[in-house]
Amino acid sequence: MRLTGHKIAVLMESDFYEPEIHYYQHRFPEEGAEIHFLSRLWGNKEMTFRGHEYHMPFEVDESFEDVDEFALKEFSAVIVPSGMVADRLRYTEDPERLPPAAQFLRRAFADEAILKGIICHGMWLAAPLPGLIRGRRAVVHNNLLGDLRNMGGEYVDQDVVVHDDLVTGRTGDHCHLFARTIIDLLATRPRPAPIGRR
Repeated sequence: MRLTGHKIAVLMESDFYEPEIHYYQHRFPEEGAEIHFLSRLWGNKEMTFRGHEYHMPFEVDESFEDVDEFALKEFSAVIVPSGMVADRLRYTEDPERLPPAAQFLRRAFADEAILKGIICHGMWLAAPLPGLIRGRRAVVHNNLLGDLRNMGGEYVDQDVVVHDDLVTGRTGDHCHLFARTIIDLLATRPRPAPIGRR
């Protein structure tokens, strides 16, 4: 299996696109990768989120707020999925502070060894941090063309676009192409070594 030893994080919230999340649940482990679904748990041990189309329940018991600098380096990829996940995750109680999920995304972007995957409306999560996207080639859902251009990104009319350590996908229905691209890229990279905690 090509991705044995690799860990992939997928951010989660309600109004996720069920076919996409189901696909990741099976496709990445099929290649040997360990997959983790992370969210903001608001002090809870776990939370149940509901899908957008069928209101399918999905339990998450891992918080990105608990991922320290050592744990983050153990991830080979961080994925922001489609649906309304990014819109829900970019909520902040304090307008003067970045949403916790955007802070997590900024930390991931600061490490070029981590592959960043953003698909469809997932680009919303990067909106508070336009510098992450400025000058990068990317594709988004047609509804987000203005958002991408306002962030300084260069729109490319393809289903999947790779620019250095950023992989973008057009819509949730392109998740199979998006995932395959991430798999192929990770297969050429060494797996991160577990880092001891001090």
